[in-house]
Amino acid sequence: MPDLMKIARTEHDGGDLLGVLSELFEPADVRPDGYPDAVIWQGGNFDGTVNPVAHSLTDAYALLGTIAAVDILGLPFYGVPMWAQYRHDTKLEALSWFGNMPCTSIKWSTAGDAYVNDGQGGRVVVMGKSGNAPLRTQAGVYCNVRPYGPITVVRCMPCLPYSQNRGVFEVDPETGNIHSEMNTPGIQMAYAGRRFLQMVHETGAIGRVAFKPTQAMEDGINAGLLSWMLDGTKFNVGRKYAVDGYVEHRERVDRIVSLLPDDFKDGMENWSGQIEQHISDTNYGLLLWDLIEQQDTIVLATDLDGDRLTDLLADVSEPLRAFGQRVVDAVGSNAKMRDLWGEMGYTTGNGRDMTSVMYRMHGPPIHEQTLGSADAMLLRLLDGDESMGGTKRPYDPRIHFVLIRDAYRDANPDNTALHAWLDDALAKFDEVYAGERPGFLEGYAQLKQAITPWGA
Repeated sequence: MPDLMKIARTEHDGGDLLGVLSELFEPADVRPDGYPDAVIWQGGNFDGTVNPVAHSLTDAYALLGTIAAVDILGLPFYGVPMWAQYRHDTKLEALSWFGNMPCTSIKWSTAGDAYVNDGQGGRVVVMGKSGNAPLRTQAGVYCNVRPYGPITVVRCMPCLPYSQNRGVFEVDPETGNIHSEMNTPGIQMAYAGRRFLQMVHETGAIGRVAFKPTQAMEDGINAGLLSWMLDGTKFNVGRKYAVDGYVEHRERVDRIVSLLPDDFKDGMENWSGQIEQHISDTNYGLLLWDLIEQQDTIVLATDLDGDRLTDLLADVSEPLRAFGQRVVDAVGSNAKMRDLWGEMGYTTGNGRDMTSVMYRMHGPPIHEQTLGSADAMLLRLLDGDESMGGTKRPYDPRIHFVLIRDAYRDANPDNTALHAWLDDALAKFDEVYAGERPGFLEGYAQLKQAITPWGA
């Protein structure tokens, strides 16, 4: 068993974490394209029956929880060192290693504002902050998909529009970048739009477009790209933008179209579904109604608005339940809204269970999750009182097992034996963590006893 406390203390004290983990894992037999000297580890049971998944070994509980989970499960995996200090020391090259791994991957987001050693005896804010933006660029990510109850947000990356500088507004004919202060990549936007339409076609959900072409010049191009994609398909467009973006920006949109593969629209002539085009500001109100009415919906948004929408959606269920309890109390009932919520068919939790999948233009997807308070929880473990005198509950590592299950199912879609084993492992986890939540180390020991590793 790995010494989890030693790993936690080494990271916290700025010790040789690379050395500690190098003793725990062995060098991998694969390297990301273009990086022959990358540090990649492997572990678990490589029995030839399961396609491995790559883990980003980032910070705090994202690191500790991953190491515990891979040890408990025994599945074949690759590990890429990516904690804040190491990202900084490699000048973010470690992000390129991870972003170019030729397999389905899991990315944890933590430590966006961490202090690290600058190599000269001082302390500085970690280069690249959380590393999310450079990772997405280097990995060729064009969108992430975030399902939450009946609503799924397709968020184009790294599309950050809203330039108002008409004097410099242009589309680069060689890169397809739509000019703004952020240089929105039009090619990625095209791929995100196509995935959105494909999901609407395959699921039967309503497709809502959250652009603002009336005010944001880049969104005029984005709306024009989508208009070009819809042409020749069987989609029905209900609410439409007053001005067709392709008519308005045809020459500029065509510059992006010319950079796409010749077969980009192959098969789309048979796609169908219902599309509604809304000004981005109105979508949150619409999505509240979709949540309440349990309307299956898929939303296409830029990175900027997609981030807003997913954050708001993650937070809204608790206030809805709280308001519902007030109504229940006002009519004199003894019912509990938390029980009624599930009985009425609502499936959204507290937002921490909102998963995310980033899609790359080349290569399998990257499953993504954020641990916002991972560093604070780790300090409680190191201080010896995870519950802070009974006022807090110990860390719940369930998300690690959920994310691992999703990623391995994605990487092994036809391996029904693996799927059943993963479901059984999660069920055993829930047995261990039912009732009073154990401390992290106690829970780790109990899970080791309860779950038989893969292939054992």
